[in-house]
Amino acid sequence: MIEKKIIRFLQNLQKNNNRPWFEEHRSEYEDSKSAFLVFVDEVIKTISTFDPSVANLLAKDCTFRINRDVRFSKDKRPYKNNMSAYFNRAGKKGAGAGYYIHIEPGKSFAAAGIWMPEPGDLARIRQEIDYNFPEWKKIINSPSFKKHFPDGLDQSDSLQRPPKGYAEDNPAIAFLKMKHFVVRKSFTDTGIGEKSFVKDINKTFSALKPMIDFINRSLD
Repeated sequence: MIEKKIIRFLQNLQKNNNRPWFEEHRSEYEDSKSAFLVFVDEVIKTISTFDPSVANLLAKDCTFRINRDVRFSKDKRPYKNNMSAYFNRAGKKGAGAGYYIHIEPGKSFAAAGIWMPEPGDLARIRQEIDYNFPEWKKIINSPSFKKHFPDGLDQSDSLQRPPKGYAEDNPAIAFLKMKHFVVRKSFTDTGIGEKSFVKDINKTFSALKPMIDFINRSLD
């Protein structure tokens, strides 16, 4: 479960996103961060039950800093309004597909897949889908996949025209036009505070293991 103090701190940070306030409340941040790391360790353990590739990760390998990179952004708020973690066989900086947790008051979600891969990796994923489209369809049409992700893959930012080397009448064209391969599931503030939340994450991510394996196979 996500402890209430994490959400409470993030709610206060949303209203006071500045360095003086943050430094004044640093002890609350450190306390919330420690609680989040405990949660992340639990998520690593539950993912490891069906995906042993993440078993040796530590929470610090997966969690992101709360500081924002404002160098090239018009938004100069110094801190993120969320705590998040990415679970990949090589940690948060690893290439390939993985699992993601985002905790933010009113906007928490779990996601999985690969976001905006490098051109070469994107080409390999598209080729794998083209060559093995029946297998891909079976994965994303499976009952467990549809149960947790009824809206399917995120198709935002898809190409308007087929990528080079593919025809418009290709059976897999809707997927070949995608620039990323990601699904997400939202959770309420009440839901993330339930004792069953880690079990819910287990069910959600285990339904995605075949998709993760398919994508990573194309990149190996």
